[in-house]
Amino acid sequence: MKNEMNVFLTGVNGFVGSHLKKYLEKKYNILAPSRKDLNLLSEEDVDDFFKRHNIDVVVHAALVGGSRKEEAAESALNQNLRMFFNIIKNKRRFKKMIHCGSGAEYDKRFPIVKVKEEDFDKRIPIDEYGLGKYVCSKYIEGIENIVCLRIFALFGSGEDYRYRFISNAICRNIFGMPITMNQNVYFDYIYIKDFLRIVEYFINNKPKHKFYNIGTGKKIDLKSIVAKINGITDRKSEVVIRRQGLSNEYTCNNERLLREIKGFKFTGPDTYTKELYAWYRGNKKFIKKETI
Repeated sequence: MKNEMNVFLTGVNGFVGSHLKKYLEKKYNILAPSRKDLNLLSEEDVDDFFKRHNIDVVVHAALVGGSRKEEAAESALNQNLRMFFNIIKNKRRFKKMIHCGSGAEYDKRFPIVKVKEEDFDKRIPIDEYGLGKYVCSKYIEGIENIVCLRIFALFGSGEDYRYRFISNAICRNIFGMPITMNQNVYFDYIYIKDFLRIVEYFINNKPKHKFYNIGTGKKIDLKSIVAKINGITDRKSEVVIRRQGLSNEYTCNNERLLREIKGFKFTGPDTYTKELYAWYRGNKKFIKKETI
């Protein structure tokens, strides 16, 4: 039976938001205006939206930056903060907010290794995306009814295969191209299907904390990902690594999350690699080889 809770979801044009919309609209009353229907950068438009709708929960997934495609996005800091605070200004008009934060809040200039939530604020990021998420977290520390999910290496079907490593590697294998990486690195990869279940939990439950690292708590390096891709197909891709050694690790400690959602099981690399490979095989006609 569908829950009558009204959930306002932002960022539905993006990878995360589009998956959230498809998953949550089966369970709740979802208000998910696209950017052409609601300009989150406009204080007046956001105020008017909240006045016209009765909102129980806000899931804020809209963002600028955060990927190689948008590393140089102009005014990412300004735009992300403006969207966040335009929503926060209306905090009396909703009961709860789930904010999509980032592991970048811990400052990606340096290795981030099994980082804990308590390690926040030991360093201040200098990139616009990381700094914006950091500022949002500093504000969240002082207000009620907002939980921040600090997402690490989230991936899945429908992401931008030109820039996201696992999807790019799978597409290259499908088209018989070598798989390339600038440098090997350890990530804490979390599958989009697992993230959706985590968000659903926080919609339905009152969190014990304000901040949670969203990762599996297990690291895997890019070379191991490639080995798994090569292991599920007869076409073995050549691997090209431009620089030897390891780049900065990007992993988290997720013990707080697992204490909160008892018994939660993450999808393992063998399973998500096969699922994602099958998805791209089924959608091969939409992939432009020259853009991979």
